[in-house]
Amino acid sequence: MDHASLCVFRAVAREQSVTRAAALLGRAPSNVTTRIQQIEAELEVPLFQRDTRRMLLTPEGETFLDYVERILNLADEALQMVNPRTPAGVLRIGSMEATAATRLPVPLAQFNAAWPQVTIDLTIGPSRSLVDAVLARRIDCALVAITGNHEWLAPGEVDLVPLFHEELVLLLPPGHPRVEHPRDVRPQALAAFAPGCTYRMLAEDWISGQGEPAGRFRIHEVRSYHAMVACTAAGSCFSILPRRVLALMPDAACFTVKPLTTATTSLATRPGYGTPAFQAFRTILETFADADGGSSAHAG
Repeated sequence: MDHASLCVFRAVAREQSVTRAAALLGRAPSNVTTRIQQIEAELEVPLFQRDTRRMLLTPEGETFLDYVERILNLADEALQMVNPRTPAGVLRIGSMEATAATRLPVPLAQFNAAWPQVTIDLTIGPSRSLVDAVLARRIDCALVAITGNHEWLAPGEVDLVPLFHEELVLLLPPGHPRVEHPRDVRPQALAAFAPGCTYRMLAEDWISGQGEPAGRFRIHEVRSYHAMVACTAAGSCFSILPRRVLALMPDAACFTVKPLTTATTSLATRPGYGTPAFQAFRTILETFADADGGSSAHAG
């Protein structure tokens, strides 16, 4: 299992096709197939299901892919650190959806203009899964919101650079009366992302902190802010989101909005990580920063 073979396996796993992976790698499909067969023979387990039209991973293949991603990412990091003359290689960035939509477009464009030889690999997800990906070396850095209530993260486990303050607002259906307390909220469901989203946790903290029982509202999980806003517009849910995201939505002014809290978005990395590509990206991000320190959320 040399470096080239692991690259072949990763390409097939991502593309779910030998033909597409071969075209991506500039190899003959027969060569790609042979490489996969050699890896499976060495591991003595099948890595792909053979009963589908796509190359889908088996459970063993999923486990193997996680290790392969970390091995190849670490190898790329090592090459960048050994020859650090200029930013190069791949920079794997994680980001919350809101940050990617409202904070990253201009910095990423500036970075690409300055360092076109660096390939940006952007992953979107909630804060907790992004931090887990940083620690597992699946990504290099992540823009996350980490509040004071994060028992899942050990002190010093990641380095955090505060960058952006985000005003979070409670979004209620159009025509909803003003809200001062959770009991004033008429919808019986909170539209939110999956567990691991810091903003969802802050909404739940607001509800429980006002003395409301944990089961007062059910959670309606959605996958995008557009879906969140649509559910709220329909009157079936309320939600929490950054004001900057709401400003991007059509007809945002028709909703009832309550300022709820302020959270800080920070750049998270593994302690000691510092490839030239990352350092250049961090420098550009800091020119757009509006945070003055601290990465915890506080009531607003």
